[in-house]
Amino acid sequence: MTTDVDGDVLSRYVVGIDLGTTNSALCYVDTEASPWRVETFRISQWVDFGQFEPRETLPSFHYEMTRDETATSEGKLPWETKPSAQCVGLFARDAGLRHPGRRIASAKSWLSHDGVDRSADFLPWHGDADVSRMSPVDASSKYLAHLRAAWDHEHPQYPLDQQDVVITLPASFDEVARELTVMAAKRAGLPRVFLIEEPQAAFYSWIDSQAGAWQERISAGQMILVCDIGGGTSDFTLIRVQPAGETSNQVQFHRVAVGKHLILGGDNLDLALAKLAEEKLLQQTGMAALSSDQWDRLIQVARLAKETMLRSDHPDRYTLSLPSQGSKLIGGALQVTLSAEEIDAVLVDGFFPHVALEDRPMAGESGFREFGLPYAADPAVTRHLAAFLRDHRRSGLAEGDTTSDDRPSWLLFNGGVMSAPSLRNRITESLSRWFSRDDDSLTAQPKALSLEVLESDRLDLAVARGAAYYAMVRRGEGVKIAANLGRSYYMQVAEPSSEGESIQAICLIPGSAEAGQRFEIGNHPLELQLGEPVQFPLWASSTRLADRAGEMVRIGVNEASRLPPIYTALGEGKRREAKTIRVMIQSELSEIGTVGMWCVDADSGRRWQLDFDIRSTLETDRQAHIAAGESAGIIDDDTIRACEAAIGRVFDTKPNLAPNKLIAELQCITELKRESWPPSLLRKMWQTLIDLQGGRRQSPQHEARWLNLLGYCLRPGYGVAVDDWRVSQTWKTVFGKLAFAAPQSRTESLILWRRIAGGMTSGQQQQLAAPLLSLLGGKGSRPENSELTESWRLAASLERIATQDKVQLGRVGLAELDRKKSEPIRPALLWTIGRIGSRQPVYGPLNTVVPRDEVERWLGQLRSVKTTESDAASTRKLLMLAIVQLARLTKDRHRDLSDDARSMTVGYFESVRAPHHYTTLLTDGGRLSSEEESAVFGESLPLGIRLAH
Repeated sequence: MTTDVDGDVLSRYVVGIDLGTTNSALCYVDTEASPWRVETFRISQWVDFGQFEPRETLPSFHYEMTRDETATSEGKLPWETKPSAQCVGLFARDAGLRHPGRRIASAKSWLSHDGVDRSADFLPWHGDADVSRMSPVDASSKYLAHLRAAWDHEHPQYPLDQQDVVITLPASFDEVARELTVMAAKRAGLPRVFLIEEPQAAFYSWIDSQAGAWQERISAGQMILVCDIGGGTSDFTLIRVQPAGETSNQVQFHRVAVGKHLILGGDNLDLALAKLAEEKLLQQTGMAALSSDQWDRLIQVARLAKETMLRSDHPDRYTLSLPSQGSKLIGGALQVTLSAEEIDAVLVDGFFPHVALEDRPMAGESGFREFGLPYAADPAVTRHLAAFLRDHRRSGLAEGDTTSDDRPSWLLFNGGVMSAPSLRNRITESLSRWFSRDDDSLTAQPKALSLEVLESDRLDLAVARGAAYYAMVRRGEGVKIAANLGRSYYMQVAEPSSEGESIQAICLIPGSAEAGQRFEIGNHPLELQLGEPVQFPLWASSTRLADRAGEMVRIGVNEASRLPPIYTALGEGKRREAKTIRVMIQSELSEIGTVGMWCVDADSGRRWQLDFDIRSTLETDRQAHIAAGESAGIIDDDTIRACEAAIGRVFDTKPNLAPNKLIAELQCITELKRESWPPSLLRKMWQTLIDLQGGRRQSPQHEARWLNLLGYCLRPGYGVAVDDWRVSQTWKTVFGKLAFAAPQSRTESLILWRRIAGGMTSGQQQQLAAPLLSLLGGKGSRPENSELTESWRLAASLERIATQDKVQLGRVGLAELDRKKSEPIRPALLWTIGRIGSRQPVYGPLNTVVPRDEVERWLGQLRSVKTTESDAASTRKLLMLAIVQLARLTKDRHRDLSDDARSMTVGYFESVRAPHHYTTLLTDGGRLSSEEESAVFGESLPLGIRLAH
């Protein structure tokens, strides 16, 4: 039995898990073995129907069998009590070639995607209708749960949840993705894990493979570049070799820089090769386009072609065979042959082109939108690498150090993509050219590059091996990399006066921080008022690694990137309470690599933990923390106080202003129409209304006015700092707590929720949707038209409800269009159908978009709607705008209409003489105009805030 310095019993095994995008692996050390060594655990898994075998890697794929396949495969894994229709691993990967709509892939990439609700069940992305859905977190936990079950079966006396487990993740994963990885581990029954970055793990694996011989090769002053390109991401890391002491001949490894998060890897290569094959296939066959199912299969076939053609012994050409639509026989397959030169042009020259060291990656959106993932806009890995080295080549160097290298001396490859000799060669060629005597203009005294490659025999196992080795380092054995944080964290303290100007910020956690360190920022105390929502605008920089904790600095906008916000409302005091407290910020880097922050009362020592706004990052494809609304205009304090006083004259204890006079009074005070009130003023008035919410109980008219203005001031529920907090406060104050049962109060509450729906959680929206689905489905008595209109409009605004609920609402709404008694609410029905079936949500996640087959049926009905001269022009405009939302091109073939449906809709627009801009949105895509955005939202948007599309 082994114990640590505190006397705690240590686990017999330490385990390293590579939770990869394409493959996962598990390696371990038996700490009772002498000498200890890293070993690979062979993972039992299904390899075919009824056949399981142990393999060194577990492909990171999840598959749900068809009914026929389930009947064929009646076996169960050794640790299972009964057969299951779901599986992970090799069989899951290969079965997806036959049924891509039943397979989950690239779950790890989804963990870092802020454009979807990563806690929602939406994978497989646009999967078959009868397949169970799960979240990226749950899919990741399935792989970990399989590893745990396989391990426990082989080691019943030493279950995995009782061993030290280290899980790897990309160095560039942000705090949200790290937290989600830990969450996935907990769901898999691994409550205590440690994290290590993959490039570090790869370097640990290389150190382990050298058995001490590395000391004869590597010397102080050198720099090591780890180039890690896997199935989903590209990660770059720099490690400096520094003396262990002034008189010691020993050296230490210091990780000094990590690159930006890039969803750029093997998946991108597969897509590019599939695109080339599709273009040739369409030319050969004369087909207009492949179906989405054929495209999914083609991507799987392209992956096999890529792996074959990137080998050093590749053939001169490769034939890709694709089953024709509806055919199960090879004889009915579509085939296309690509030459080695064509494939190299796409994979080598396309992703690893020759670029200059001064080149910067292109900004914008990626051309690939096939899986809904935010792929890097610039596919050139070499261009990203050049920018990384330009930004970081002097990271970790002391001022005036001219002896240490500012260019890599050693290069370590990692990741499945880097197993290709042609791609490795292109990287080494680029580095040699960038840092040659003639080409390197960035150093005063240039010197020729002496670059050697550190060979790793198993790129597919290196990360898991390194993680297991690191677990031993944590126990004081082996060679340690002094891996500091690699990025510095800052709190912004002032808004820049103009766009592009540097920001003023306090360094909260320096880039030199190591796990377990805590910092107290006491030299810049803050004064906060209790009960007020407080935002902490956070930034992170991987280039400013020399700033010290507590230091006030100015940061250029290109030197740092924004993080999800941290916000809180301290205490329970009322807003008008005068009490304020002085607080300091405490920060720490946890043992597992996550960041923690606290607000501390400088006098009492009371602490409040500050949470990252993970919900807004998880549930929407908006960036709430950018707070664009704040820059749309500032109102002077005197005017704000006058507006607060006017609201008080209606809702305070001694009112002397009628509710129906309030808006006119506010417009008079501000000398602005209410559409021009900036968000900064709107949110101030929202707070005043919340403070005076008791005044709404004076009469139904008071409550109606209070509800109406409250929603107007908080619309659209996001766009200004701490809007999430404001929405939650509104929900607590209003939901289920109307003072009057009058129709006017009910109607105004519907309008309130519609206006702020963008800031609601999916759970809140579902609570609102349940009674609406019943009401609009015809159950119960039919309310007045005004209430019915707002019920439909609210239902359409709930973009986070389940897809099947949206489909139900759309079908009912279309049926209502044809009913005589629904003529008064026809504009609301058209607005609703367009919003529900939109190809691009206003604010909601893409995973809840109504399927295109369903939308194409809706379009057929809308094109047959007859408008007459008696219809208002606004109604005809709403009909066309609804059609635009349903048919607009997004360049994501899973969301976009079929060519036939698009052509029919274009023809319809031509026949009714629709604006040319509408036709362009159907054929080329693009943004809606500001006027169209307001129409889609339902009213004017606050200044400075636009829809997500």
